[in-house]
Amino acid sequence: MTQHMQDLAGEILRLQGELDREIEARRKLLGVKLAAGLVGFEQGVLSEQRLLRTRVSHFLAQSSCATMITAPLIYSLIVPLMLLDAWVSIFQAVCFRVYGIERVRRADFIVFDRQHLAYLNWIEALNCLFCAYGNGLISYVREVSSRTEQYWCPIKHALKIHDPHKRYHQFLEYGDADGYRARLETFRDQLRASAD
Repeated sequence: MTQHMQDLAGEILRLQGELDREIEARRKLLGVKLAAGLVGFEQGVLSEQRLLRTRVSHFLAQSSCATMITAPLIYSLIVPLMLLDAWVSIFQAVCFRVYGIERVRRADFIVFDRQHLAYLNWIEALNCLFCAYGNGLISYVREVSSRTEQYWCPIKHALKIHDPHKRYHQFLEYGDADGYRARLETFRDQLRASAD
């Protein structure tokens, strides 16, 4: 990776940190309090939120026919998602231990908190649970996969890929055979070092 590429990657990380600080400032304006991993609201915010909750009967009456018809199909995705979750969890529990790779904590990626928002009715809260699980699971799987890729094949693609994982930009350039042979163990050691 050239110095300019490293500088750009550093700038991306700096900007991500700045964005995270802005998001946190916005949460504070909305009355959100975080303490020891628990989310709460300032006094009075919950009662205001409850006033904005849509009754389930009104919510269903406003839903389109297409929404009602496709809802079972959407929720049927829970079966393959749970199978994927189990399979990837077993995969990393076995393979990451064998290769000394630090295991990925599911709880860092699959977060359930939105269903507690007072302005959501139970259907909206269920939708939030489903989406939190599905998207969190995909992020978890992506992290397991990115560590696997770093261990076995830390090489960039020749063709542009959309939204690569966070490790990708550090990988070797496509066609860098000398770099691959010389640095493969370094990439593996980086994963092992964090496992200690």
